[in-house]
Amino acid sequence: MATLPGMTRLALAVEYEGSDFLGWQRCSHGATVQSEVEEALSFVAGQPVTVMAAGRTDSGVHGLDQLLHFDAPVERSPRSWLLGANSRLPRSIVVTWLGPVADDFHARFSARRRRYRYEILNRSVRPGLYARFQTWERLPLAAERMHEAAQALLGEHDFTSFRALSCSARRPFRSVHDVSVRRDGERVLIEIEANAFLHHMVRNIAGSLILVGRGERPPQWLGEVLAARRRDLAGPTAPARGLIFLGPRYPAGLGLPARFEDSSLA
Repeated sequence: MATLPGMTRLALAVEYEGSDFLGWQRCSHGATVQSEVEEALSFVAGQPVTVMAAGRTDSGVHGLDQLLHFDAPVERSPRSWLLGANSRLPRSIVVTWLGPVADDFHARFSARRRRYRYEILNRSVRPGLYARFQTWERLPLAAERMHEAAQALLGEHDFTSFRALSCSARRPFRSVHDVSVRRDGERVLIEIEANAFLHHMVRNIAGSLILVGRGERPPQWLGEVLAARRRDLAGPTAPARGLIFLGPRYPAGLGLPARFEDSSLA
């Protein structure tokens, strides 16, 4: 949908710690990241502002580079919008970039891909400093086995086995373009990029990969679960705190920071 006459469409990148919020999407029974951002922008505008996001995150999930857009009802410089919004946001949310985009740009519908990281602290004692950002697994994980198993997810598939029972998506098909599992010291990092994701899809995949990493399931098991299209055959849903939305990807030439654009995307 294009902007209304007299309005300028702006995009902004937002970083947030999701621990104390009921997810991204505005709701009536608690604090959300969307409601905090809208209140801050509305303060700068002096009237209500509504934002659209590239993707939603659940309660307790974090965002490194969430991309939003809104139609500015008043004229302010990008610097004024950015500094004014940040002056009103809680410490756990910050606008890192803001700028004008074309009238037909849409944070959600213009995005071609989205990327998530799931982080596991794999050691005998629980995390302290990063407890809000890591899932703890005390049993040794074989990251190479997890990576081997995850390759079965590449391509377009029916991801029913890894969607939440409450998922409201019309179709369970998603295209995974890249997935990897690697060890970095005591951390095991799962990264996955797809055109879009189902509700709890990454957390359900992570929970299943942990079973493979512990040696409770063979690597080929993940592909068998995917093909079965049965949620009850997959592993448990991994905790929200280990999940970070790394951000969306868009075609080049939209006026976004380079980290959001990919010239290979049409």
